[in-house]
Amino acid sequence: MAGNLLNIGKTGLYAAQAGLSTTGHNIANANTVGFSRQTVIQSSLPAQNMGNGFSGSGTEVADIQRFSDQFLNSQVRVAQSSASALSTYGAQIGQIDNLLADTTSGLSPTLQDFFKSVQDLTANAGSTASRQSFLSSAESLAARFQGINGRLDEIRSGVNSQISSNVDLVNSYATQIAKLNDQIGVLATSTGHAPNDLLDARDQLVLELNKHVKATAVPGANSTVTVSIGSGQPLVVGSRAFQLATTSTPGDPSRLGVGYVTPGGVTPMADATLSGGELGGLLDFRTGTLDPAQNSLGRIAMGMAASYNAQNRLGVDSAGNPGGDLFTLAAPQVSANLNKLPPDPAAVPGAVAVTLSDPSKLTTSDYTVAYDVANSLYNVTRLSDHKVTAVAYGAPGPATQSIDGLDFTFSGGGADGDNYLVRPTIGGAAQFKVAALDVGAIAAAAPILTSAIVTNKGGAVVSEGSVDKNFLLPSSVFTPATLQFDAVTKTLTGFTSGQTVKVTDAAGAAVNYVAGTDPIPYAAGSTYTFGGVSIAFKGQPVDGDQFSVARNASGGRDNRNMLLLGALQSTPLFDHGGTTYQGAFAQLVGAVGNKAREVQVNSAASDTMLAQTSAAQQSVSGVNLDEEAANLLKYQQAYQAAGKIMQIASTLFDTLLSLGR
Repeated sequence: MAGNLLNIGKTGLYAAQAGLSTTGHNIANANTVGFSRQTVIQSSLPAQNMGNGFSGSGTEVADIQRFSDQFLNSQVRVAQSSASALSTYGAQIGQIDNLLADTTSGLSPTLQDFFKSVQDLTANAGSTASRQSFLSSAESLAARFQGINGRLDEIRSGVNSQISSNVDLVNSYATQIAKLNDQIGVLATSTGHAPNDLLDARDQLVLELNKHVKATAVPGANSTVTVSIGSGQPLVVGSRAFQLATTSTPGDPSRLGVGYVTPGGVTPMADATLSGGELGGLLDFRTGTLDPAQNSLGRIAMGMAASYNAQNRLGVDSAGNPGGDLFTLAAPQVSANLNKLPPDPAAVPGAVAVTLSDPSKLTTSDYTVAYDVANSLYNVTRLSDHKVTAVAYGAPGPATQSIDGLDFTFSGGGADGDNYLVRPTIGGAAQFKVAALDVGAIAAAAPILTSAIVTNKGGAVVSEGSVDKNFLLPSSVFTPATLQFDAVTKTLTGFTSGQTVKVTDAAGAAVNYVAGTDPIPYAAGSTYTFGGVSIAFKGQPVDGDQFSVARNASGGRDNRNMLLLGALQSTPLFDHGGTTYQGAFAQLVGAVGNKAREVQVNSAASDTMLAQTSAAQQSVSGVNLDEEAANLLKYQQAYQAAGKIMQIASTLFDTLLSLGR
């Protein structure tokens, strides 16, 4: 009986000792990140049949259990992934928001200075100082476009570096998780018990992994976990870790993407599949804000260059020569053929060329062009909304289709798999430069002069006249004309024979006549358009009155074309004639600012969600020092009681021995 009592006391002593050790372990790791509190699970030993009943034989430590809820752990990982993504996005977009909205380094002040120089030159068309001021302001505007674009390029380069760093960290975490899987699996199999501290370490690694990319952990055999990312690609399976790698994006070598390493090479992963974490936030920022911002800036630069060049060509410079380009207009970027299939050596390779035709229709989107062999057509996809425009094509072409203010020209023989990436505006700001380096090259004057002959006796007056883009067409070579009024037929003569003359009355109704064939009626208030020239008459002429339309041989102090250049400031150019230059930039600033605010609000909400889920998790897994202090007392008392049992057993045994002496 004393021996049994001694054994009971011993088992109780061991159990209390295990409880004290476990409680001490909890207290020591109360501030250890990722630690889950542990507790001793006891069970009673089999009772002995004493004939008149069963007598207990003590206790044993069945297991050391950790408090960990997989559902709560999963919620924390999801919240952590979202919070990290939004925090990263917010840090990146804040740079662009500050850059564009700055009242001193932004584009708006420089635009205002440039437009002011245009107005100054309009008032002093013959002033060399005003012309030089105009060129200086144009140089400042070009430098600002290039400076802002250069800063965006730096941000893009920083994104590439951070993508590379995050890929390295993801690979490192995957390797560590795989090693822990191996250790945990071996220990769980050999001992039949879970190695709690290793499980905590692995859970913490999975949580750290979610700071960089959204990862899903699913329990596997022998207490291992399978970790997957993206659209289900395995990152860790048992003791095997898979790897990611950075890749150059097809069509844009400067743009880093993420690929999945397989035995056959690196398979690119779509940016949209890598959501969550810093990596997902970086990719989302680049696609959702950086690309549109740089494209928008490029669109403004290209629109300004195209419109100012077009208007300057419609004037004459100080020497009387036709105006040229004021600014360098960037060409849309078209990648090389991205077809991965080997080309047919006997076939003529296909080609795609893109030129800007109408700035008012230009968008901020990129495009893909793919050849459909079965239907003999090219599919042009606008990436911003995935709108597809099909262009019928019969080799060898060429065929041209205008889409969003861009002329897509296809030539050669299209092959299966041919595809191209078109980025119309990405280089617009970087290549925006001043092309007119001489003050005399500014075409401030109009190319024509109109006048009424001094001997006229009637009261008719001819307008100064204006020209449009047709004035520059080879088919519309301007010929000076002297128009004469015939009172009998009430018509005008003197137009170049065979030339089309459009007569638009005051109400806007227009009729086309052919000079030399049709009589061209005179009507006060009507506008006459011929060869790209438009003139209007007021008043009533008398028979024989003449009106001259001639070339302007010298720019001199003429500011008529400069007035039109100045009017471009308030001319709605973009969005199909709905937005001015400054309006387009304001849209860009507003879009970035609104997105920055949206990310800021969502980030704050995500941080709150992370705090709440972490608190819920810690309510299960966290160490409560007050509770552990109570456990210390409980196990201390149990230890003392078990020792007392052993002391009593020893006394009883000594009593029995004394009876035999």
